Amino acid sequence: MATSDVVSERAAPAGNAYEFSVSELSVALKRTVEDAFGRVRVRGEISGLKRAASGHVYLSLKDADAVLDGVIWRSSAGRLKFKPEDGLEVVCTGKVTTYPGRSKYQIVIDQLEPAGAGALMALLEERKKKLAAEGLFDLDHKKELPYLPEVIGVVTSPTGAVIRDILHRLEDRFPRHVLLWPVLVQGDGAADQIAQAIKGFDALAPGGKTPKPDLLIVARGGGSIEDLWSFNEEIVVRAAFECSIPLISAVGHETDTTLIDFVSDRRAPTPTAAAEMAVPVRAELNATVLDLAQRHLRAQQRIFDDGRQKLRSLARALPKLTDLLAMPSQKFDSIADRLRLSLTENVSKHRLRLSGISARLRPGLVSDTVTRGLDRSQELSKRLQTAIALRQKERRDRLENVWKLIRSLSYEDVLARGFAVVRKTDGTLVNTAQALATGDQVEIEFGREDRVSAKIEGGAPSAKKQKPTRKPKLENQGNLF
Repeated sequence: MATSDVVSERAAPAGNAYEFSVSELSVALKRTVEDAFGRVRVRGEISGLKRAASGHVYLSLKDADAVLDGVIWRSSAGRLKFKPEDGLEVVCTGKVTTYPGRSKYQIVIDQLEPAGAGALMALLEERKKKLAAEGLFDLDHKKELPYLPEVIGVVTSPTGAVIRDILHRLEDRFPRHVLLWPVLVQGDGAADQIAQAIKGFDALAPGGKTPKPDLLIVARGGGSIEDLWSFNEEIVVRAAFECSIPLISAVGHETDTTLIDFVSDRRAPTPTAAAEMAVPVRAELNATVLDLAQRHLRAQQRIFDDGRQKLRSLARALPKLTDLLAMPSQKFDSIADRLRLSLTENVSKHRLRLSGISARLRPGLVSDTVTRGLDRSQELSKRLQTAIALRQKERRDRLENVWKLIRSLSYEDVLARGFAVVRKTDGTLVNTAQALATGDQVEIEFGREDRVSAKIEGGAPSAKKQKPTRKPKLENQGNLF
């Protein structure tokens, strides 16, 4: 018997109706709804989308007249081909059930697809306009690709044919060091993984244990718009825009276009084409270098040949060496003859002049000059010695006067006349008796290196008395006064 029949049977007699508990009635309603709507397809617009920490997705489906709550369990959310968003019209497949805790009915969704490709394309176009208005697609932000990168980072699935095609093409053209960051390329969480992979490569420190790539390739094979939807997510587009490493997008086939293609520095129609853009062909590069080297050698040879020919032409226009040196040689011979005659004449003139001067020289004249010089020197020496002696005497007298003045001001000379100096043990000078107290230790200095220690036994005299009533007795000493 069906559950609905049981409910009807229990509720039929109005006078003695069966009493349901709340739980029994909720379970009965749940079974009735699930039996009546085992599996349905519902079309509506997503509203109030919410992702719980558990991974479940909660949403509402609405049209112009009604609203239906829906839930996508975590296991089903991971298999979705695109990421649901508010405002997107979709077709949901699942079963209708009730939620006894809230007296609500809902649809448990296990499949979700856009209501036709037009819905996704409209969403894609709207997002493209938004990002373009922010300047993410401007050509000013495009970076030049390195001609021959040392390290290439690849963001793609580790199990697909894409990574094998890229590695094979790089091996054929120019083998490079490749770093693979494995990610999901479709489904729930794929967009987050792709964005984190791009940011992770960009965050590597140059020269670190893991080398930072010189070039990034974000790649995926072909598929429907739903399959490629992860590369249309804002988080992926913004991560590519903020990446400081030049980036090649190779998503889908040549006819497929995603938003990452607009923000990347270069778009490749296929992953294989991305590998071809990344590196040149080594054999072609070697041939180019060899051709350039040969052209360089030929150009150098032509320069040498042209220079040699030009030098020969110029040499034919030059006069002979003997003709060039004839006139200077003749002029040199003429100057040399004149120089020899001039030297002879100059020596003769100086000889005559020396003879005239030597005739005027007499031994007596030289002797008188020397004698006068010696006398003057002796006189100056005596005057200098007298001045030095006088200056020394003046300085000595001045020094003695200063020393006498210093001695007269020294307290040691005063002590020598019978006075004494009294100090406390800390070296403080005692000027009055009031500065001392009974029991104080003092030191009395009578003269140079003549000191004794004493102890004060009597107190200081009163300020009103002119004389102390008792003289202080010093320890181990007689009366000091």
